[in-house]
Amino acid sequence: MAPTVPQLRTLLAVVETGSFTAAAQSLGVSQSSVSRTLRALEEDLGGNLLDRDRSNAPTALAGELLPHARAAVAALDALEGSVRARSGVPEGRVRLGAVPTVCQGLVPGLLGVWSARLPKVEVSLFEGDDDEIPEWLENGTVDAAILVDPHPDPPGSVLVGTDEYCAMVRRDHPLAGERAIPLGELQEDGLIVNTGGCENEVRRIHAKAGLPFEMRQRVRELATLMMMVQEGVGVAIMPGLGEVMLPKTLKMVPLEPTLGRRLVLSGPTNRAWNPLTEALVRATRVETGH
Repeated sequence: MAPTVPQLRTLLAVVETGSFTAAAQSLGVSQSSVSRTLRALEEDLGGNLLDRDRSNAPTALAGELLPHARAAVAALDALEGSVRARSGVPEGRVRLGAVPTVCQGLVPGLLGVWSARLPKVEVSLFEGDDDEIPEWLENGTVDAAILVDPHPDPPGSVLVGTDEYCAMVRRDHPLAGERAIPLGELQEDGLIVNTGGCENEVRRIHAKAGLPFEMRQRVRELATLMMMVQEGVGVAIMPGLGEVMLPKTLKMVPLEPTLGRRLVLSGPTNRAWNPLTEALVRATRVETGH
């Protein structure tokens, strides 16, 4: 039997939230309903979709199904959005992907704008790294995304912000009070690099300065990066928007030379946009004048 739309939505909800309880809350149904729906889907497909012993991690069978499920649900959401749009008042849920520094440093302000201009639109935030966000946008995991330095800007997209990379140091660092820190002077401290986001940009900054790229530690999570700088293991380079995430013991200082990054709100390039994505872009254009 072909999977039904409720079955696909249920599977995606469990995978996205990581639990049956959270999936039930997001779908507005009971936990037992989620369990029954997934069991029925597994019986129809002849195999398990979730590994219950590994925090409901997707199985290989689910890995085959998920891209098609996301594409189907995204297409249906876009169709439903088009029908609702005929009323003239955008209404519904739109999924937005962004990297952590953008989620914390830029998105809260945008949510305020969208809430005021689109009161019936609910924005659900999906946080991922630089490589994940474009992939999520194209495979239907999210309906819209704030892309970092897309080349070129996707048709119909809008610039929502710019940002520069800064040095992240302890507040008691000898250079913490400087107007800017030359990149070469950071090398003595040892560089800690975040593989989940900015490593490529940090390499480009070194190339721009004509300095060799050397690192002391490579970590994935921003929280680990900040903890290691806080403990004196080394220093780091990260986008200025990340300043809102820092503990009081750390500080951002402008870097010389540095790089800027452009933050662009867009829908996918491989399928029609959800009308709610279009509504977010229109509201942003009105607010920013771009």
